Formats: sequence, structure tokens, C-alpha cells
Amino acid sequence: MPRTFTVSDGIVIRALPGEVYRRISDPARMGEWSPENLGATVHGDRAARSGSVFDGRNKRGPLRWTTRCTVTAAEQDRLFRFRVHAFGFRQPRIPVALATWEYRLEAVPEGTRVTETWTDDRRSWPYPVVQVFDRVATRGRTFAEFQRWNIRTTLHNLKAALERPADPA
Repeated sequence: MPRTFTVSDGIVIRALPGEVYRRISDPARMGEWSPENLGATVHGDRAARSGSVFDGRNKRGPLRWTTRCTVTAAEQDRLFRFRVHAFGFRQPRIPVALATWEYRLEAVPEGTRVTETWTDDRRSWPYPVVQVFDRVATRGRTFAEFQRWNIRTTLHNLKAALERPADPA
């Protein structure tokens, strides 16, 4: 079975691209939507710009870990992308290419189409190692299958959060 390196899904959210971009380009807020991410600590200025670095806190079952990420694209109202390039349990001390995450925004009559894409950057890992690692880390699935579910869940949670009526003041 050939290895899947990219998984993508999209959803239309009844919100303007600027509002969607403001939310997704703040890594500290990702934990509000992601089933795996708990948020992030941004190094320096929290404004999204290419080259910005943040440490993402993650969980899967009882396991907790931290990743170091660098923003590779931050185009207002259009695109937010970052690569995950270090891993550790308390501190991301092990340099290793893991993944690239991307959020593309497109204005549509109903609001904004958000497309989330995960790309597996573990291309130098031997395939048998990937197979074993994936099955253990995802409880029997490949990372592509697992990320397909993560993306779908994240997008639905983001949609619900952005379309929720504001509390009256």
C-alpha cells in the first residue's frame, strides 16, 4: 500500500476571511478547536509572520508532548502555514522534521472556505519504521488516516466556534 504524505479537507464557515485568519493564525488558540493540541507558547511577538516560532503543547490519551514550530507563510486573510521540526516531552529538544500544517482561506458567498492540510515531512524515515511508529502512536492507524479525522474534527470545531452567536453585552 503506498504511503499517503498529504491529507486535506475543507469547510465553509459563515464568517469573513479576516475573522477566520485572526483566529487560526494565533497558535495559542488552536487548542480551542483541535482534538490533539492544547495551545501554544509563542516566542516573541504574537503577530503571525513568516519566521515566527512557537511551541505547541499536545496530547493523545495519557501521552503529552511539545513540538517546536516555525511559521513559513502568513498571508493576511489567505494563508497560514507552519512546519513542525522538533519534538520532546517537556521541551522540544529533538530536531526532526515531522509535519507541515496549512490553512488556506477563500472568500465565498456564504463566508469563508477553510482548507486544512497536513503534510507528512518524515520522508527520510525508513518505511518499516514509519509503519510501526504510526500504528503504535495512533492505536492501529496510519498517520494519514489519523490526521484525516483530526482535520475533520478541527474544522467542525472551528466552524462551531466562529458561527456561535456572540454573548449579549
